[in-house]
Amino acid sequence: PIFLSIGYAACHWCHVMAHESFEDPSIAALLNEHFVPVKVDREERPDLDHLYMSATIAMTGSGGWPMSIFLTPAGEPFFAGTYFPPQPRYGLPSFRQVLESVLAIWRTHPTTVANVASRIRLELQRHQLLSQQRTDLSPTLLLKAADTLCEQHDSLYGGWGPAPKFPQPMALDFLLRRHLDGHPHALSCVTLSLRAMARGGIYDVIGGGFARYATDAAWLIPHFEKMLYDNALLARIYLHAWLCTRDPFFRRIAEETLTFLQRELALPTGCFASSLDADADGKEGSFYVWSAHELARLLGPDWPLFQRAYAVTNHGNWEGVTILQRALDDVELAASFNLTPHDVHTRLAACHARLLAARNQRPRPLRDDKIITSWNAFTLATFAAAGRFLDPCYTAVAQQHMHSLLRFLRPAGVLRHSCFHGDPSPHVFLEDFAALILALLELFQADADISWYRIARDLASEMIARFADSDGGFFDTPHDAPQLLLRPKQLQDNATPCGNSLAAEALLILAHFTGDSSLRSRAEHTVAPVASLAAHYPLGFAHWLCAFDWLLLPEELIAIVGPSAHPATKALLAFAHQTWSPRRLVASAPEPPPPDAPPWLAHRSSLHNQPTLYR
Repeated sequence: PIFLSIGYAACHWCHVMAHESFEDPSIAALLNEHFVPVKVDREERPDLDHLYMSATIAMTGSGGWPMSIFLTPAGEPFFAGTYFPPQPRYGLPSFRQVLESVLAIWRTHPTTVANVASRIRLELQRHQLLSQQRTDLSPTLLLKAADTLCEQHDSLYGGWGPAPKFPQPMALDFLLRRHLDGHPHALSCVTLSLRAMARGGIYDVIGGGFARYATDAAWLIPHFEKMLYDNALLARIYLHAWLCTRDPFFRRIAEETLTFLQRELALPTGCFASSLDADADGKEGSFYVWSAHELARLLGPDWPLFQRAYAVTNHGNWEGVTILQRALDDVELAASFNLTPHDVHTRLAACHARLLAARNQRPRPLRDDKIITSWNAFTLATFAAAGRFLDPCYTAVAQQHMHSLLRFLRPAGVLRHSCFHGDPSPHVFLEDFAALILALLELFQADADISWYRIARDLASEMIARFADSDGGFFDTPHDAPQLLLRPKQLQDNATPCGNSLAAEALLILAHFTGDSSLRSRAEHTVAPVASLAAHYPLGFAHWLCAFDWLLLPEELIAIVGPSAHPATKALLAFAHQTWSPRRLVASAPEPPPPDAPPWLAHRSSLHNQPTLYR
């Protein structure tokens, strides 16, 4: 039998199980003698992760990482779990006991193993089928989903659900769209959640950036790993929140998160690394926590202000140390210390800088330098959006890293999913194509370089040819990929949008850019089967709802004609990007526009020999 362990580099419990069990010589000998042990990075092979996580949930009722699953030589799962300790505890058997029991069943009850494997395979095939229920595609679907999200929202701490609590940037982005269309409660849900998350705990107030999730309902205790995709998606929702409210707090969090990405995850060769580990020097969270004594020593005369700001005590708030979580805001502190709010902000910013310098002397969390196309695409889309709405310097970052991404991950014009130290993987997935199309279109709107638009169109044609399902939607793997137990087709959004919801959005936006009605038709066939699920379970289909937004509501198309370097052209682009309208698309080109430019640029000319905007 095959023993398959699926995990990822920043996973704390993956490291724990590896150290406790896989590095134990006697357990390793047992594994090697009686099993075919296989270790898989879920980030490199999301197809395998999705397939066998579905099997694990079907068999146990829950999932997680490290995923520990036993397979027949044909790849059929027959026993599964997650973390197993080296000795029986937490109500779990030891990993050795699991190995011995599985081996005994394999040898003495082969029929039982075959029957279980067959049932699980049928269950996976059943879940693979698209929902046959069709829902009327109208804007009322968006209203119903928004109402459900607002009703389920945690009115005390923000977010959704009990611990563990995840940030849910896609749901927040969907609610911001509904706010702009007049929903009465959407904005308050978004701002409560964003403020609660950014006050600390899950947010690194010293160095910027968000941890993967909180282990408590109040966002205090993070699971300390920092993922590229979380920070890319969250920086964008904070940017959108600032554009909707003009609250400088949201802009600051967006900018600090972008700074974190550049400082901690940008690679010298270009592109962005995947994650930072939860552990440093073998200790979970040790890089990020503080003692009151250490803070007092480092901050000197600013310590009383800082102590009140973060409610620091001698006994700490987590395992005897302190995770920084903001307790009082600038206005409250100003009143207590006879300062202005500006003075408070300035002094705390100086404290953060001193603490960051001190923290940088500590043993650092390991960084996974693997480059993943889809995650980098999320990041570059966010930098391009920040370039449109905040500062052109972010556009330059997006341009630089996009060139690197295409060089490393699309060698000889063939897109790949991941690359490690210059070595691209042979695999590619739907999410890579769709996310990269969206990033390219965002960058095209930021800098008017039509080459990004052309690459996006080429990728869309290839995506349809290699991934399309004749029954509607797309498979996660291309038609020429190695055959698995079944060809995966994920429909639910998770920590990142699923490939199908990304593809639907990419096709709808590209249909507006190109005027190609066949792209819209294909997108409609992609979204229709999940409409009922999205309306009833919006948290699990939040990015689908953003795609529905493009499908069901009118778009706004802006054309700008003029030389890209002309100051007036730049001024018109800045005007077009003065506010955020989720369905506004901007295309700019010199006169005459190239023949393959977006059709709403066709036949446009500059008036009075000056750059001109059409809307």
